[in-house]
Amino acid sequence: MTESVKPKRISRKAEQRAETMEQILDAAEDLFSKHGLYGVTLKDVAKQVGVHHTLLNYYFADKKTLFDAVFSRRAVVTSERRMQALDEYEAACGGQPTVEGALHAFLDTDLDLYIQGGEGWKNYAQLTAQVANTPEWGADLMDAHFDPVVLRLIGMLKKALPNCPEQDIFWGYHFVTGALMLTLARTGRIDKLSGGLAHSDDFVAVKQRMTAFMAAGFLAICR
Repeated sequence: MTESVKPKRISRKAEQRAETMEQILDAAEDLFSKHGLYGVTLKDVAKQVGVHHTLLNYYFADKKTLFDAVFSRRAVVTSERRMQALDEYEAACGGQPTVEGALHAFLDTDLDLYIQGGEGWKNYAQLTAQVANTPEWGADLMDAHFDPVVLRLIGMLKKALPNCPEQDIFWGYHFVTGALMLTLARTGRIDKLSGGLAHSDDFVAVKQRMTAFMAAGFLAICR
């Protein structure tokens, strides 16, 4: 009887630990996306979860360790999805990609996460924009999580634009990621500038326009 009960206890304890960890990461993600790394304390996160701050000290050595865990959780998902989309597109196009096709594969899978994934994914989008614009330590996080999929895209763009100088392809990606990060930040500026015609959290509208706009930019600088 003891042998049949013991695994259930271990399993339930593991489930509770996993649930607590998800609650901590969700709360930290929400706070970090709004206030940044330096505007949040471990006590702030503990208060939002409804636990004592010593519990966070048990799981995380310091605030930066928690921040890295928050960022990594969804970075793995988005990188894998985009890599798969690029692989599938290259197979479907017979190894003859177009600029717009490659950008669709790279961008649309990410935008779909923000459209369908709820507020948590939108918070992560804002967090990514912060990290991408923090050279002191954010560049290392971006490099570690996203370089392989970015270089995969660039390799495909080189195939699509065989006569384009390599430096122009890298500049093109630089401009692409800049526009993408500003969009993910959801600053609300476009809402005010447009008088309500456009909304910074309307990722459906972004998806309908972004790839065509960016592809035209690549073609223009590579002429």
